[in-house]
Order: sequence, then structure tokens, then C-alpha cells
Amino acid sequence: MWIAYSEQPLEPDELCQALGVVIGSTDLDSDNAPSIRTVLNCGLGLVTVDSSSCQVRLVHFTLQEYILSHPTLFCSPHSTIAEVCLTYLNFGCIKELPPDRRQLPPTTPFLEYASRYWAAHARRQTSTRVISLALELIYGFNAHISSKLLIDGDEESGPWDGEYHEIMGPTALHAGAIFGVLEIMVSLLKMDKWNLNATDWYDRTALMWASIMGHDAIVKVLLEQEGVGPDIADYSGRTPLSFAAGKGYEGVVEMLLKRSDVSLDTADGDGRTPLSFAAGKGCGEVVRMLLERNEVNPNAAGYIDGRTPLSWAARNGNWEVVRVLLEWGKVNPDAIERGGRTPLSSAAEYGCGEVVRVLLERNDVNPSAADDGGRTPLSRAAENGHWEIVRMLLEREEVNPNTMDRGGRTPLSWAAGLSSWSQEGRDRVVKTLLERNDVDPDIPDKSGRTPLSRAAKYGFGEVVRMLLERNDVNPDKADNRGRTPLLMAAWYRKGEIVEMLIQRNDVNPNIADESGRTLFSWACEGRCPRTVRALLELNHVNPDAVDMLDSGL
Repeated sequence: MWIAYSEQPLEPDELCQALGVVIGSTDLDSDNAPSIRTVLNCGLGLVTVDSSSCQVRLVHFTLQEYILSHPTLFCSPHSTIAEVCLTYLNFGCIKELPPDRRQLPPTTPFLEYASRYWAAHARRQTSTRVISLALELIYGFNAHISSKLLIDGDEESGPWDGEYHEIMGPTALHAGAIFGVLEIMVSLLKMDKWNLNATDWYDRTALMWASIMGHDAIVKVLLEQEGVGPDIADYSGRTPLSFAAGKGYEGVVEMLLKRSDVSLDTADGDGRTPLSFAAGKGCGEVVRMLLERNEVNPNAAGYIDGRTPLSWAARNGNWEVVRVLLEWGKVNPDAIERGGRTPLSSAAEYGCGEVVRVLLERNDVNPSAADDGGRTPLSRAAENGHWEIVRMLLEREEVNPNTMDRGGRTPLSWAAGLSSWSQEGRDRVVKTLLERNDVDPDIPDKSGRTPLSRAAKYGFGEVVRMLLERNDVNPDKADNRGRTPLLMAAWYRKGEIVEMLIQRNDVNPNIADESGRTLFSWACEGRCPRTVRALLELNHVNPDAVDMLDSGL
């Protein structure tokens, strides 16, 4: 039962301690826990410990499938597991552990699983004893070490998604909303007279926590309570609707949309609305639900970045949401955010090919729109190695592949001089651009540096090779500081590039930069014996050239 129904695979010491918990006991008795050898011997050969993961598992996945397809094999497995977990968490020795303890004691291996998953089991099946044990835990939850374990849980292993770093629930009602077990919440509401709108230290109500966690049944129960405030914002300005929309909880959103006292377009501290969060997370159905309401502004821009819902959907690659927004007819497809960026520019930069394709289908989208820095969508795609997007953009007649930004850099310059992207993406972008007859491969930027100079600096051999194959590339063109591609390669100790360049008859190995330093001088200082040896083999290299800085020595 434990192996088949656990929320995550158990290690031997976790399973053994769980099997040693006696329902109804008040403290841990380590003598009750069987050894893993005993467990395996009693398993009739159906249970084993995986050698690679050190986790207990059934010998074959078909056995797991058989058990789960025959739910009557075990009597109420989930409520049984929840009861064991809660009994364990209510042990005296567990309650005594301080919640701010940095490391868990080695004598409590089952503590982490019990803390993170008892509610998941209880939501599937519960019992009177489970409710009683859960209420005992919840009323002292903030002082219980299990609260810290939930805080530290990651997206895969627990209910927290990294967005919430602390549980600030001064009331048991907050904890009940977080765990989302309906029977427990109903019991809590009957036990005390609660201030339903009480907020925690993050200004979040119980209703907000239920909305954050997507517990539809808890949200429904709380909304039925007299005096509940369904539109109270937290410290960041986000409302229950904002959180539910951003997580795609359609049931919660539907319930909140039926309320007349819920504002559908409330912006948080950054100016983001529920529609903005839903679009950014790719929650298409929620986006449709919100767009159907007249109160919702589909073009609402953020206060800080100026991003609209379409901008968020585009930069996150949510092409289906982009299509929904564009088909609505009231969305500006070329809305400009802070810095002059358009949705197409963001999609091109982040490699969202499907979004780019959807946007380029529109006649009212400018594929060459430049931002405040003069960067076009083509420039952004080229910089980040998105060659397929580069190809799509180049198919548009309006796109000029030689457009220079404010720094004088062309898309080819950005592709050739990027040091952080993948080699395959970089090489394909350069190849795609050079295949065009209208691309000038030798345009210098405002610092005088050409695409070849930048490729030489970073040691991009394939890019250098492709550029050197061109008749319209000057391999000896110096920048504003007198540094040629050869000198750049020597300065940054790119021996392979140096050798490629000095083998050409049209490259001068004796040229000096603005300080009078020659290639041989830089190679000697950089302790590049391979380059020094290659230069000494050239008859026309002057190894005794004196640079301007050392002329007085």
C-alpha cells in the first residue's frame, strides 16, 4: 500500500519508520520500526530497493498498475496514510523540534514526507480520525517544524511553487485554506467565530490562499460565508482573482467572476492585471473568460515595463494565447513597451518561433520595428542564435538585413560577435545571413569593428572561415583603435584564428595598433608559443619592431 500509493518514492528508512507508527500512540517508539531486510523478506519477492536511486519500489510497473486498478485491495489507503502522517507529526518529540531548525535530526527520516504530503492523501480520502489529528496540527501549525518543511518544498515535491517563501498564517483558517481538505475547513468554520478577512503578514486572507493553491471546494465554502471579502489585495496588490488567473485555475476564476464585488481588472503594484498574469502563464481558457467581460482592458500596460498581456504571452512563447488575443480584435499587435520593444521583438529574442509565425501572419505588425536602441526583431533573433526565426523574418520584403542599431551594429555583427550562445545557433544564423545577396558582411560599427573582428575576438572559427570565404570582406580592416582582426585574435589568445589569418597573403602581420604594438608583441606578452612559433616561420615578420610605449627603453 505504501509503495503503490505514496506521492513520491520512499527511501528505506522513510518507509520503515512509517511502518513503525502505531495509530493512537503519542510518541515515537523506534523499536516498532522494522528493518528494511524484514520488509523485503515479507514482500514475497515483490518489493525491492532500487540500486541506483536507493528507493523502495515494486519489482515491476505492471504490479503497480494492477494495485491501482483494484482499489479494493486495501481499505482506504489514502486516509490510512494521512492518519499515519498526522499521528507522526503530532508526536511529542516532533512538536518539540523548533521550526527554525536548519537541519532535520537523522532520527526522523519520515518527517519530511509526512509534512509535505499528508494533506494530498487527505484530499483523496479522509476520516473522522484524520480530521481530528489535522485540527490538532493546524491549531499549532506556525510553531510546528512542518511549516518550515513546506516553505522549503520545491515545485515537484510539495505544494509550493517557489513563489511563496514563508507561510505567514496567524490563524488556523489560513492553514486550513492552504492544505485544502474540505472536511477540515468545514470543521474549522464550525469550531470558532472567525474573522474571515483576517490577513497574514503578507496581507493575504484565507480565501486568497485557497485561490493561490487552486482549492475549488475551499474557495466555494469561503465565498458562501457572510462578510467574506473576495477582492482584498495582498502586499503586492494582487487579488485572489489575480493569483487564480495566473495559475489557470478555471474553477476558482469562474466562481470569482460571478461575484459582483470582485474587480476584474485590478492592477497590482507593477500594473499587471489578472489578464496579464493569465496571458503570461499561457492560461488560454482563463484569458477567454476574462476577455468576455467588458470591464477587462486587453491592452492594459504595466507601470514599470509597459508590457501588455500580448507582450507577456509573446515573450513566454504562449502562441495559442497570442492567437486568442489577436482574434479578439481589440488588441494592439504592435503595442510598444518600455524601451520601444514590440511583442514581435520579444518573441524573436526569446526564440518563440510559433509566436513569431502568428504575429507575421498579421498585416498590422511591423516586422522591422526598431526599439529605442535601434534593435529590430531580426537583430534580436540573430544575437541569440534563433536561425529559424531569422529565416522567417528575412522572408519579409520589408526586413532590411543590414539595418544598423544606434551602435552601428548589424544583425550579422550581433550573430558573429556573440559569446554566450550555442555554436550551432550562431553558425546557422551567420550562414543564413551570408546566403543573402543583399547582406553586406563587412559593415563596421561605430567602434570600427567588423563582424570578422568580433568573431576573431571570441575565437569562433567556423564564423571566421565563412567570412574569409567572401570576396567582399577585408580581413585586414582595423577598428578605431587600429586593431585588425588578427590583432584582436592575438590579444584574446585565439591561436587557431591567428593561424587562419596569417596564412592569407592579404593580411599584414606587422601592422601595429594605436599604441604601436604588433601581433608579435602581443603574442609574446600573452605567452602564446604556438602563435609565436607560427609567426617566426614567416619570413616577412619583424620580431624586432619597437612599439611606441617601449621606444624610450
